[in-house]
Amino acid sequence: MFILRGLIDRVLLVCAVVTGGLVPGFLAQYRQRLGGRLDQARLDLAPWQKIANQFFGGRLHELIAYHLASPIAPIHAEGAVIEQLVQSVRQLHEAMSALHGSLYHQVWYLARHPDPSLLRATASAWVPTFGLSGQALLFAVVFAGCVWLAFQTLWTVTRASGRRIARQLRGVPTSARPAS
Repeated sequence: MFILRGLIDRVLLVCAVVTGGLVPGFLAQYRQRLGGRLDQARLDLAPWQKIANQFFGGRLHELIAYHLASPIAPIHAEGAVIEQLVQSVRQLHEAMSALHGSLYHQVWYLARHPDPSLLRATASAWVPTFGLSGQALLFAVVFAGCVWLAFQTLWTVTRASGRRIARQLRGVPTSARPAS
């Protein structure tokens, strides 16, 4: 059993280091894709901003209010679309700002605010890249350490539970422990 645990232990540790080292590359590609979405949203909003500059002194919220107040259904619907574009630009900009911090901050932000469609799109076109910066290497080691500690804890708990169950099946009281 000791050999099996040692083998699983080493394989898991190596896999965790590699996985932790791939995270910075994935985040970089996620950030690039997010930046592309932000650029596209800004391009989509630009004509509306130009109209707001021309007729509303640059106040986009007034253009939106004008459209939303219109009794004509297509113009009213345009107001909702413009408002949605403004919200998208704001949310994408906030996400980009949050993803320019430290690697740990980026991972924490992404864990708390995942965008499933963006994650899927990034994963589908992802080219695995192992980060070699100091921060990336440190992250790989810390990540591997956390995975390794979780494995050690799970193994110990499972082993103790297995021994307790085996003693119960043999009829040995759980309080009686064999001398080691």
